[in-house]
Amino acid sequence: MKPAASPYPARAAERTRWISERRSARSTPDPRRPAAYLLEEERDETGRIARVATLFLTNRECPWRCLMCDLWKNTLECDTPAGAVPAQMDYAFARLGLRPAKSGGRRGTLQPAPRMLKLYNAGSFFDPRAIPPSDHAAIAARAAPFERVIVECHPALIGPSAVRFRDLLARAADRHPGGPVPAPRLEIAMGLETAHPRVLPRLNKRMTLERFADAARFLRRHSIALRAFVLVKPPFLEEEEAAAWAWRSAKFAFDCGAGLVCLIPTRGGNGAMEALAVRGQFAPPRLATLEQATDETLRLGRGRVFADLWDLERFADCPACLDSRRERLRRMNHNQVVEPPVACPRCQRQTQG
Repeated sequence: MKPAASPYPARAAERTRWISERRSARSTPDPRRPAAYLLEEERDETGRIARVATLFLTNRECPWRCLMCDLWKNTLECDTPAGAVPAQMDYAFARLGLRPAKSGGRRGTLQPAPRMLKLYNAGSFFDPRAIPPSDHAAIAARAAPFERVIVECHPALIGPSAVRFRDLLARAADRHPGGPVPAPRLEIAMGLETAHPRVLPRLNKRMTLERFADAARFLRRHSIALRAFVLVKPPFLEEEEAAAWAWRSAKFAFDCGAGLVCLIPTRGGNGAMEALAVRGQFAPPRLATLEQATDETLRLGRGRVFADLWDLERFADCPACLDSRRERLRRMNHNQVVEPPVACPRCQRQTQG
């Protein structure tokens, strides 16, 4: 293994090896069990707060080796077996208490009944080695009772398979055992990461802004909704410019037709990020930077803006005001209004407002 502090390669062809060499050991997941599952809430496009069933599927690792990604830790080293993903959905639904209602009916044949389903899979839903196309119909049948189904995909894999899955959802809804239900709206989440012209190529995502825009246009033509992931302070950016570039990146995503932008503070933990940190090329953003990015992006008024609140304590420098600042961001995620700042007597500061 190369020393952790050796330079990040300037040549794209060498970056995948550099990133892979700094990995720790991966887990050995069961292909018939999801990596995680939970119930959460988010504001939908109508302004209502919707319950969401979120499943983190177990599948083959993504073929890309993005610099900041640590999702490979819970992925398979082989192709995902046929039948595994529907089995994972059954496993998660049972443990979340989402059981078929005896009376059937329109919507809500799962009790209790989240209105949205996220199938996140540490890669791309339309990568055939990650999610076997032969399972798409069975997945659609299980997803039919939901109003919206959200999957992840790299822009390079956006194409006819997305349209076919959209149509499978419609057919599954029409043939639902409890009687026909309205077809779920398909939404695809794509990682834009950043619109910074020098930083994006160095993330090893093998994507350009033009390719993202092309994929977004394809989704619009086929009435498939889009949400975008934007990193707050990716590697190679200074703290002082991070919020502004998150704002610019979100604006680019909205210009491409995204209805929702998720602002994700960039985390370490995959080996490569720690190696960059040693060289002074990466440090996680401060909570204040995430707050500023959220406030400024909300003020665009272009679409919904969510701040990712997972593990927020990693970015806070004052434990006294952390809970209040987390709660402020949670409320803003729900009401989409910039709230007054939180004053903290201990750190003598205010959140952005």
